[in-house]
Amino acid sequence: NYRYREALVKWDEALQLTPEDATLYEMKSQVLMSLHEMFPAVHAAEMAVQRNPRSWDAWQTLGRAQLGLGEIALAIRSFQVSLHIFPMNPEVWKEDLSWARKLQEQQKATKTESVQALAKELVQESIPDYDFESDEIVAVCAAIAEKEKALSAAKTMVIVSASGTVETVTEQDDCPATPDATLFIRAR
Repeated sequence: NYRYREALVKWDEALQLTPEDATLYEMKSQVLMSLHEMFPAVHAAEMAVQRNPRSWDAWQTLGRAQLGLGEIALAIRSFQVSLHIFPMNPEVWKEDLSWARKLQEQQKATKTESVQALAKELVQESIPDYDFESDEIVAVCAAIAEKEKALSAAKTMVIVSASGTVETVTEQDDCPATPDATLFIRAR
């Protein structure tokens, strides 16, 4: 009678009395799907499958709930398990599995189209023409090179001793600084 909320309360009451009944979880999952509460529906169907892994209808319900979440590959697997248990079920063959495979093909086609559109977009975007030999660029590169030369000429060390004192020492090429015996960390 489409009184799904009342049914949900009744299934929960029944599950309080018999928490190992897989059929109750499966029926609760169907009610949750009718209410468009897909994540709890998947959870209830998974509980049904855990309680009775040989229940073809629990696997079918799990597949339908997974489709509701957009998990097409998982749904196809669940429908295949359902068919493995009960191969003569025309509903799973004709409706569920064929529908899930059509959705999977559409999903693949959509992905292919979006990848092709993105590739076309990238090709169409023109790469700006930079003048790497302009006077400004050459001047910036020269300034960076001079700064790097000055930094490499003066070797600077930061010495942190075990006592926690921090000391910055500049070495000369002919006279290296030697820290005391309490050297903790040395970084250039």
